Amino acid sequence: MTDAADAYPLLRSIDEPAALRHLDRAALATLAQELRAYVLESVSHTGGHLSSNLGTIELAIALHYVFDTPRDRLIWDVGHQSYPHKILTGRREAMAGLRQRDGISGFPRRSESEYDAFGTAHSSTSISAALGMAVASRNKGENAGPGRRRHVAVIGDGAMTAGMAFEAMNNAGVTPDIDLLVVLNDNDMSISPPVGALNRYLARLLSGRFYAKARDVGRAVLSNVPPLFELARRLEEHAKGLVVPGGTLFEAFGFNYVGPIDGHDLDSLVPTLQNLRELRGAQFLHIVTRKGRGYKLAEADPVLYHGPGRFDPQEGIRKPATPPRPTFTQVFSDWICDMAALDERLVAITPAMREGSGLVEFEKRFPQRYFDVGIAEQHAVTFAAGLACEGLKPVVAIYSTFLQRGYDQLIHDVALQNLSVVFALDRAGIVGADGATHAGAYDHAFLRCIPNMVVMAPSDENECRQMLYTAFRHDGPSAVRYPRGAGIGVPVSKDLTALPIGRAELRRTGARRVALLAFGTLLAPALAAGEALDATVVNMRFVKPIDAALLCELARSHDAFVTIEEHVVMGGAGSAVAEALAGAGVVRALLQLGLPDRNIDHGDQAQLLHAEGLDAEGIERAVRERFAALLSAEGGPRLVLSRAS
Repeated sequence: MTDAADAYPLLRSIDEPAALRHLDRAALATLAQELRAYVLESVSHTGGHLSSNLGTIELAIALHYVFDTPRDRLIWDVGHQSYPHKILTGRREAMAGLRQRDGISGFPRRSESEYDAFGTAHSSTSISAALGMAVASRNKGENAGPGRRRHVAVIGDGAMTAGMAFEAMNNAGVTPDIDLLVVLNDNDMSISPPVGALNRYLARLLSGRFYAKARDVGRAVLSNVPPLFELARRLEEHAKGLVVPGGTLFEAFGFNYVGPIDGHDLDSLVPTLQNLRELRGAQFLHIVTRKGRGYKLAEADPVLYHGPGRFDPQEGIRKPATPPRPTFTQVFSDWICDMAALDERLVAITPAMREGSGLVEFEKRFPQRYFDVGIAEQHAVTFAAGLACEGLKPVVAIYSTFLQRGYDQLIHDVALQNLSVVFALDRAGIVGADGATHAGAYDHAFLRCIPNMVVMAPSDENECRQMLYTAFRHDGPSAVRYPRGAGIGVPVSKDLTALPIGRAELRRTGARRVALLAFGTLLAPALAAGEALDATVVNMRFVKPIDAALLCELARSHDAFVTIEEHVVMGGAGSAVAEALAGAGVVRALLQLGLPDRNIDHGDQAQLLHAEGLDAEGIERAVRERFAALLSAEGGPRLVLSRAS
């Protein structure tokens, strides 16, 4: 970070929002300039979300200037637009450790600051949470008098595509005696002509107490004359519809709609928020912002600058001199394009994760077979089920952590009907800087307990491609889970070969009577540990169905098993091995290595795996500690595999 003593002089005087509220309003524009520059500099040093945060500079300032935070509850949804909020609430210097191990989170977190009213990383939760808080304040008597508590939910236009947001609005609109303001941060469009002087005037008028009072009086008077009341209601809706046609939708939910206004214009934002602060009931403010605002490179390509790593702000993001190893996401991207060219039944579905899930090229080549359903995971899964009912072969590209949001649909609409839907689960296991909210730590457990499901965990890039093909060929629901980032550099064959479902692969036969059973990409450190221990190593490949036959065969020449997975131990693949051995009446010592029963925080992926003992060194150490006597004994005869792997 910049060391100059005079850098960001105004921003450095703001250690909490109370100090911000003592500024003259004329100083807010200068503060916005410094805050925008500080966000850019911070993210360029640490990596993180950039475009969305550059778009919320003025909004964060205005909200903390107008509302009495933290008494007034402020919820950011989704959380990756909250960096300006973090900086203004006492975490300015902590930005140097953003998303790094032992540093601050990239998302709001209640344990991190009293100003983070609710933890948000998965989208579309803010209105529900804010409504719950507003009702709690009402029931506790905190919404009366001049110091009453207000509740503000800031939700992005993408997050508004989720059904949960509308469920919350439907509830809020009929909930009496609440103080709730929903701010829609619309950053998917440029600032259009309605966002100008006339609309600024109308926003002030519609958010003012005089208009609200006059409307209430008018409703009371005209309610005794139903035809006139209905006429007045329609005239009001029509007037608002002339400004923004979508506004009447929010009015139908019972909200008082105001906007749209320029979300970068503090002279419009501050007075409008001040007016809305004095109103009771469900209020809705629509603002328009621009992602990447103030940094031309991010404005020109907000997707590229959505979540960059470290970069030089003067030069921008540059391609590396040598091409990096392909990521698992890229392997999926290549496979789905190749598969679609071979089979016209294939269709791809994503819940608003085109770039993250690797579907950019697919959309270009097969636009009629590409479906981005928005942040609507439940719908995505049942939509896939409907497609499968009619003979198509849907592939749902989704992060492991986001599939959790469509779990009922997975069970009820897909698996119960045994429909052929492929779930390509990206970001399985530890995800690094995004931390616990995005970790794919539970899919082994929540998938393998569902009848008809096939669950695969590839050990490398080529196996990932072949497993995706295997899943596509399978008649029934299946999932292939793979981690974030690149593999170990195994060449990826253009050929497509279906693997025998439920068959593991013996990779090393050891002299010691210990067998390491590796699931997924932890095969590489397991092989390294196996060499050091002279142990047998198996690439299990399938979490379900588990290769019980091979386990029984191994049990004839091994006294102990070690399961290794980048997944929670509870209910995971190790539990599947224990169940298979118990079901066969085989009793062997079993050590289960995986993620512990606690949340794994953000940080470098390799460092986190090391800390949890899931690298080669940690695996070897755990095995030696548990099976010291067994490893010191003379080894028995080497296993001769009696069947093809």
